[in-house]
Amino acid sequence: MLILFGIFFLLLIAGVPIAFCLFSSSIIYMLIYDLPIQMAAAKLVAGPDSFPLLAIAFFVLAGAIMNSGGITKRIFSFAEHLVGHLTGGLGHANVLASIIFSGMSGSAAADVGGLGAIELQAMRESGYSEDFSLAVTGGSSIIGPIIPPSIPAVVFGVASGVSIGRLFVAGIIPGFLMAAAMSVLIYFQCRGYDHLKRKRAGIGEIARAFKVSFFPLLTPVIIMGGIIGGVFTPTEAAIIAVFYALILGFAYKAISLRDLPRFLVETLNTTIGILFIIASASLFAWVLTISQFPQNFALTFMGLVSNKYVALILLNLFLLIVGCFMETTPAQMILVPILLPIFVSLGVDPVHFGIIMILNLMIGLMTPPLGLVLYVLSSVSKVPIERLSKTVLPYVIVIGIVLLFVTYIPQIVLFLPNLIYGQG
Repeated sequence: MLILFGIFFLLLIAGVPIAFCLFSSSIIYMLIYDLPIQMAAAKLVAGPDSFPLLAIAFFVLAGAIMNSGGITKRIFSFAEHLVGHLTGGLGHANVLASIIFSGMSGSAAADVGGLGAIELQAMRESGYSEDFSLAVTGGSSIIGPIIPPSIPAVVFGVASGVSIGRLFVAGIIPGFLMAAAMSVLIYFQCRGYDHLKRKRAGIGEIARAFKVSFFPLLTPVIIMGGIIGGVFTPTEAAIIAVFYALILGFAYKAISLRDLPRFLVETLNTTIGILFIIASASLFAWVLTISQFPQNFALTFMGLVSNKYVALILLNLFLLIVGCFMETTPAQMILVPILLPIFVSLGVDPVHFGIIMILNLMIGLMTPPLGLVLYVLSSVSKVPIERLSKTVLPYVIVIGIVLLFVTYIPQIVLFLPNLIYGQG
């Protein structure tokens, strides 16, 4: 294991892309220990060969269409009319818009790259400081992978065999809890800046904004209503989201047939990267398994820690560190087979464990050195990563507090899945 992980971390430190770190370290290990090299091809193909993983491609495509189809602007306008009069109004609108958009794309990067650009421009024009605008936009974006649909939930479901539908529903209350915590922080940060408030919108204005954004607002209702009602699977929901986004884009005359190749190329670039990581991580996980690393790790861990609550705090600390240095998908593909059996044996529900893992890794999106949200924000705003890391810190702390509640009050996660699907 020292050889396997040693090669992996050396390549990672050298700046080699994560998928090649996983692939290369696995192949070198197999050559050293004379393992059948043909198994590498079999595991690379088997890893991404999963019907639920199709949902990732289609949710990415749906997000790309919505960001270009005028849909995100309508969502933000409605959120602004609804809560713009509160202290820190556009900050609250930013969070509310992210909640709505999260019901469509399931991706933090899509939120920051599309909706985030609109939010930043509106907040700058209204007199909000750049640091505050960036911090709110970054913080609100990670609500997306918690509130369903969620791409990390799809990956966790594939890696663990846990119902993706249950995982989707389990993220609803934690997602709204994150939004509420951020709104409280926004209120305290903006006290004394009453000039930043928007005039309270009248019923007529709100009604007009709702009318304009009505069909985009239906998207999460259609997606989650269909999944919860058993009308379609999460993968089928992703396909429906694409068709619905196309219908809206064409109806609003915001996209044309000439735009479709661009959407497909953007989706392929993102999806191929994710699937190559999953393929390489599947090979890496197989090498770990045949080396009996998960079993030995579990025995060692259980020998050191037998208390569930102590184990959960150690889990959080470990995953927070992992999130700083590893992307979400490979972290899940590698760690789920190792950690899930340990915590299930300690009495932790697999769905609860899944949301804890996803939330920890989402915090990692806002922490250096590999925080994806920070890099997308930097690309959109041209602000250095170092400065962004400081501005988002209050939101990292607030979400960390929410993480503690989610960790030690399981019903926050399990109430809705058990209510809708019955006891797991």
